[in-house]
Amino acid sequence: MLSIVTPAYNESANLPALHRLLDAALAGVEWEWIVVDDHSSDSTFASIAALAREDPRVHGYRLARNCGSHTAIACGLDFARGDAAAVMAADLQEPPLAIAELISRWREGAQVVWAAREHAPKTSRLYYYLMRRGAGIEAMPPTGTGLFLIDRAVIEAFREFREQHNSIHALIAWMGFRQATVTVRQESRRHGRSGWTLRKKIALLVDSVTAFNYTPIRLMTYLGFITALLGFLYAGFVTVYAIRGKPLAGWASLMVVVLVIGGIQMLMMGVLGEYLWRALNESRRRPRYLIEESTAPPSP
Repeated sequence: MLSIVTPAYNESANLPALHRLLDAALAGVEWEWIVVDDHSSDSTFASIAALAREDPRVHGYRLARNCGSHTAIACGLDFARGDAAAVMAADLQEPPLAIAELISRWREGAQVVWAAREHAPKTSRLYYYLMRRGAGIEAMPPTGTGLFLIDRAVIEAFREFREQHNSIHALIAWMGFRQATVTVRQESRRHGRSGWTLRKKIALLVDSVTAFNYTPIRLMTYLGFITALLGFLYAGFVTVYAIRGKPLAGWASLMVVVLVIGGIQMLMMGVLGEYLWRALNESRRRPRYLIEESTAPPSP
C-alpha cells in the first residue's frame, strides 16, 4: 500500500481537485491519503472532512497551532501505514501522475526517490546549493523538489528523529539509504496564494544550516583570529609612531575601529545565539506537534 502525505495550509480550494487527480493517477494501486491541516485560517479542514466522508482512504488531521509544512509532513509520516509514502504539497504544482514513476523506481530498489523540478527560482537554487556544498548533503536535488517517495524502512528510521527545527528534505537526504532522482515539470498553482513567505524561507535556511553544519562557528574562529591579528598589527604600528614622537591622532579612525570590532562581535554573538537557542529548545523535549482534530484517524 502507498501512503500519500500532504501538508495543507489554506488549501480548501485545491484539495478536492487534488483528490480527483490522485484517484485517476493511482488506478490499480492500493493507497491512503493523509492530509495534515497546518492550522489553516480557512475551511481547509472542513474540506478534508468532506472528502473523508466520501472516501475512507482519506484521513485528516488538524494541528493545534501553525507549525510549518515540515512539521506537518512529520505528523503525516507518523500516521502513514503504507509500504512506502509519497510526500507532496497541496498546491497542484507537482503532477500526481509523476507518482507512478516514483513507484517504478522504488520497485527497482531505490528507497528514496526525489522528483526534481526542471526549473527552480534563484532563491531555491541558492538554498539547495548551500545545503549540497556547504552542508555536504549531495543527495538533495539541485533544483529542489516538492514531491518525493520513501520506503517503509526510511519511514521507520525517520521516526527515530524528534528534532524540532529541521528540514525534512535535508534530513532524509542526510540519512542515506539507496536514493534516486527523476525529473518532473512543475506546474502553476491553481488556487490561492502560497504561504511560503520570505520569512519562512529564511527560517528554514537558518534551521537547515544550524542542524547540519558547524561552518558558521568555524568561520567565527577564523574571523576572530584575523581581527585579533590586525588589531595587534595596528597596535604595533601605533606604538612605533609613539616611540618616534609622532603619536597618531584622530577620533574618527578610532571610532571606525571600535565600530567594526563591535559589529563583528555582535555578529558572532548572534550566530552563537542561534545554535544555543536550538540546543535549549531541543532540551525541553516538547512535542513536535499537537493534534486539535482528526477524521477518525488510524492509530500511529
